[in-house]
Amino acid sequence: MQENPFAVVARSGDRVADLSTPRPIIDEDRLAANIARAQAYMDRHGLNFRPHIKTHKIPALAAEQIAAGAKGINCQKISEAEAFAAAGFEDILITFNILGPQKLERLGALNEQICDLKVVADSGVTIDGLSSKFASSKPLTVLVECDTGGGRCGVQTPEEARSLARRISDAPGLIFGGLLNYPKPGAAVAVQAFFENALSLLERDGIACPVVSNGGTPSLFEAHLVSAATEHRAGTYIYNDRSMVRAGHCSEADCAMHVLATIVSCPTADRAVIDAGSKALTSDLLGFADFGTVVGYPEAVITGLSEEHGVIDLSRCGGSRPQIGEKIRIIPNHTCVVSNLFDTMVFHRNGVVTRVEAVAARGLVW
Repeated sequence: MQENPFAVVARSGDRVADLSTPRPIIDEDRLAANIARAQAYMDRHGLNFRPHIKTHKIPALAAEQIAAGAKGINCQKISEAEAFAAAGFEDILITFNILGPQKLERLGALNEQICDLKVVADSGVTIDGLSSKFASSKPLTVLVECDTGGGRCGVQTPEEARSLARRISDAPGLIFGGLLNYPKPGAAVAVQAFFENALSLLERDGIACPVVSNGGTPSLFEAHLVSAATEHRAGTYIYNDRSMVRAGHCSEADCAMHVLATIVSCPTADRAVIDAGSKALTSDLLGFADFGTVVGYPEAVITGLSEEHGVIDLSRCGGSRPQIGEKIRIIPNHTCVVSNLFDTMVFHRNGVVTRVEAVAARGLVW
């Protein structure tokens, strides 16, 4: 059978400069350094590390994180966890309230497949649904999700955490596994206070709490300030992105993912158009006014994205400006979304392709 030329995006030994665009490219050395840096920090402070694989969705990268010393992995949805279970991962935490018969059926099958599956809950409704499914099968471990200031999911007080922990402990088919949060950055003091209070209440009730799971790349390097935590979760750190640079978590030199794009038009002296739009760069702003950093042209501003085009304002560029046909690199605002926009990721070292990995969990968002 003749090979489909459109199915092969790159081969080992190809030059990155010759790749068709738009194309995310991953620097192997930066990737390895990011993995090592985070794991060394966790080891130094005696914390278990559980990487969130929604950033890359690639089993080979999760294997590299585990080989470096990570305890297990964090997935966000059942279908994502299924892809990693199929790749041989056994210690998986799904940090999402799981509701509805279709999802519970798949969760039950996943729990039978692997030895150490854990999920979260922040309401009696979620707990009752889980119990109804697992009451007559292999028990499922459930952590109580706590809102320690992040303003997303989670119980609002330590007292509510105790109440749900008790409910999980008493529910047929469920095992109380601990506490979990996703904090806002710079909130270590508040997180510690919440966990300390909750742990005190659980101890008073005689409820063991084996895991206290703290989370987030923005708060990764303040994880040691939350002494009540037994583990930390982070995802974006493996690639890093523009939002992480702004947060002071890393520098641009630590950003392993660039989106390679081509200048396809220069309608005016101050406007360039690239072949990377919302289907390649993501429309996530994350508080920015524009859509990424153009490497080598710091004054260039990506002002707008349509599906297939990105518009760059060059009016502030005092020196050279990109020309039609030139390939540029962009540090995206949010790498995690970019991973879900492509079937494959191209890895390179010093501009030479080293491997191409399938994004195994692409589109698995339920």
